[in-house]
Amino acid sequence: MSERSIEDHAAERILVLDGAMGTMIQAEKPDEAAYRGERFADWASDVGGNNELLCLTQPDMIRGIHAAFLEAGADIVCTNTFSATRISQADYGMEELVGEMNAAAAKIAREAADAASTPERPRWVAGALGPTNRTASISPDVNDPGFRNVTFDDLAAAYGEGARGLIEGGVDLILVETIFDTLNAKAALYALDLLRDEMDVPPIMISGTITDRSGRTLTGQTPEAFWASVQHARPFSVGLNCALGAGEMRPHVRALSDIADTRVSAYPNAGLPNEMGGYDETPEETASHLGEWAEAGLVNIVGGCCGTTPDHIRAIAGAVAGKAPRKIPERAEKLRLSGLELFEKGAAA
Repeated sequence: MSERSIEDHAAERILVLDGAMGTMIQAEKPDEAAYRGERFADWASDVGGNNELLCLTQPDMIRGIHAAFLEAGADIVCTNTFSATRISQADYGMEELVGEMNAAAAKIAREAADAASTPERPRWVAGALGPTNRTASISPDVNDPGFRNVTFDDLAAAYGEGARGLIEGGVDLILVETIFDTLNAKAALYALDLLRDEMDVPPIMISGTITDRSGRTLTGQTPEAFWASVQHARPFSVGLNCALGAGEMRPHVRALSDIADTRVSAYPNAGLPNEMGGYDETPEETASHLGEWAEAGLVNIVGGCCGTTPDHIRAIAGAVAGKAPRKIPERAEKLRLSGLELFEKGAAA
């Protein structure tokens, strides 16, 4: 493994994330028996669709998907843990497996990344923390706007449990991704802060989701407001993923690029979904967009979300190869100061 850090490499070139784990799992067509494996053959409820369970029952499948993305040119692979939280796993009655799922997913990705690494070209693992299937900011009951089916503390506990397993499994980064509710993300960031009392927490990547062409998250934030809400975490990167294709995402990536004093990431879907819920954008089409973003100096990290395959990642890697990463602007001194510091400066003047 190279002694040079990921920060060193990111300063020299645009890093490439992998593509859609879910899309690749669907292509494998696992049935209920495959999801269950031998260990969960007698599980009381159906587990088909619980992709995170495959880290325990079909590790070779998940390892092979990571290897395919690495061979295609990915620098960073994301763990198969999008829904590996106690909150999401409650749908399958598998809450008690969360720690094991996350640790196993991290180890599988770690093995694949290490096998593909060279001293000149190391590969990294990002531990994925998905948004959960609940929102702290919006009521699920239109007749009771004040009702919430999850609390901030519940979310923080769930994120902390998942992150602990990822870190114990050996990830290089933590990716808080597909954020549609920034309050959920704040719970994740709070949980990561608490974990620092127990263990070394790796650098954090933060990626939000603009849910439609309105240019806002589900809870109503613009990209600029989203950044203002999470910049206190001093993340390794901030960016956008999912919901939109590259063509629709560009203005929102540009908005982040204009203001964020950290690296900017972007991994769009392979276009907008068709009438069957599939994605039709070709690797060349997706790559042409991301190559243009690189030319315009908007991005530091690129990859793909829903519908993107190793072919998409290969094309994206080719499109950004040799292009300079976005220059990170220095943060204005006034933005470094808290309200208290500003008050103290004024009082001393």
